[in-house]
Amino acid sequence: MLAYLPRPPTDTSQYGTFPQEPELPATPSALAQDSRQKASTSTAKRSAQMPNYPSPPCRGVIIPTEPSLLLSRGSMATQYRPSDLPRCPPPALRDTSTHWYPLHALSVPNIPNSARGRTSARSSAAAAVPAPEGLPSRCRKLLEEDGPAAQAGKRQRQRYVTKVGKCQVNLGNIQEKKRFLSDIFTTIVDLKYRWFLFVFMMCYIITWVVFGTIYLFDAWVRGDVWHQGDPEWQPCIENVDSFVSALLFSVESQRTIGYGSRMVTANCAEGVILLMAQSIVGSMIDALMVGCMFVKISRPKKRAQTLIFSKNCVISRRDEKLCLMFRVGDLRESHMVDAKIRAKLIKSRQTTEGEFIPLEQSELNLGYDTGEDRLFLVEPQIICHVIDCRSPFWDMSAESLRREQFEIIIILEGIVEATGMTCQARTSYTEDEILWGYRFEPCMSLEKGAFQVDYSRFELTFEVQTPLASAKELHDLRELEQQEHSTLSLYWDHLLQPCVP
Repeated sequence: MLAYLPRPPTDTSQYGTFPQEPELPATPSALAQDSRQKASTSTAKRSAQMPNYPSPPCRGVIIPTEPSLLLSRGSMATQYRPSDLPRCPPPALRDTSTHWYPLHALSVPNIPNSARGRTSARSSAAAAVPAPEGLPSRCRKLLEEDGPAAQAGKRQRQRYVTKVGKCQVNLGNIQEKKRFLSDIFTTIVDLKYRWFLFVFMMCYIITWVVFGTIYLFDAWVRGDVWHQGDPEWQPCIENVDSFVSALLFSVESQRTIGYGSRMVTANCAEGVILLMAQSIVGSMIDALMVGCMFVKISRPKKRAQTLIFSKNCVISRRDEKLCLMFRVGDLRESHMVDAKIRAKLIKSRQTTEGEFIPLEQSELNLGYDTGEDRLFLVEPQIICHVIDCRSPFWDMSAESLRREQFEIIIILEGIVEATGMTCQARTSYTEDEILWGYRFEPCMSLEKGAFQVDYSRFELTFEVQTPLASAKELHDLRELEQQEHSTLSLYWDHLLQPCVP
């Protein structure tokens, strides 16, 4: 649970639960620098409120922008064109906190590279942190080891659900354990195989021993043990003179073996009653144990092992929208009937009132309103979550994604075609397993009049052009461009309007 604890906010005064560091007296140089920064920030904010009218480009001057928010991977500085440059305010008025984007930020070409796409997210994150030049190799090595990417790789994450679908939640301090005995069938089926086989054997062995002891006690009370071989004696149970012989008679009676050397005679009523009782108890044990064995062998949990998920999620643009995607496939030729898929986001948060909610579950829309969550799982399919204003990833960029701590639980449900039982397969993705700016490689081809699925390409990804800004920032940028376009259209219509005398 500690892996999902939210980090303390920058401004902790509104919560009152985190200790604040004592303020140090500011030096005159620090005060002067702070005043200059505030002046530049306020000037930049005032300039950001004005519409971005086109202006002549600044020749020989390139204003650097924030690459982590604007440009996609693989973009080069040589691809800038003078006609695409925005207007150039003074360098002192430029502030990276204001959302000024060049019009070419979303149209920089990029060549997909499948070899680079096969790298892991950890290696790409480590490569994104450059080491300062001019430092000794020992200092650069220490900086790389203390970087956020290296710390993320060393950090041990406690998953809520493992990759194979096992829930990492242990239940403890249960007071009313008698509830498990009221549902004895499910309790036995849920046992592990070693304990299930132990219970299976002990049910029969205990029954045989108990009834064998009763048979021996009846023979001892009636005196059949002391009159073995007496032709004039009328025994209740023949040839039962020890515990071993009574145990063999119990096994023969319950399993209907009947070798013929031991049997119950009509000389006593209790022997007949005991034989009837053992037959009824044996039938009940057979029905329970055989039923549990059949259900445990044919459980749909084993069918879920042939439903596979991709090891990583990817985030890229689809139909001009940022989408979170993963791939799911079925290894069997017998298909899942009425397959449905859904996703849960597990993340801790703190409310505005200061209440801490650990492991809060929120739903990720996988096409529930359009029916896209119902799958015809014949071939591997890419499941898409559109990052819109209702998505929890709406204001999350590639930079902020590395600082978050959450887990995405994927649940695939369906009916097994062979048995008609409901099957559920689960997996999870953490923030380290999400690749920003990648897509899945196709794994289907047409061969000899049929579609061929190559599962060796199931996990492969390749890099594509994807802005590193959040979906909210891209939406604001699109609205700003539309507003500028409409303003320019009105301006040109006014200029082209003929003069009326």
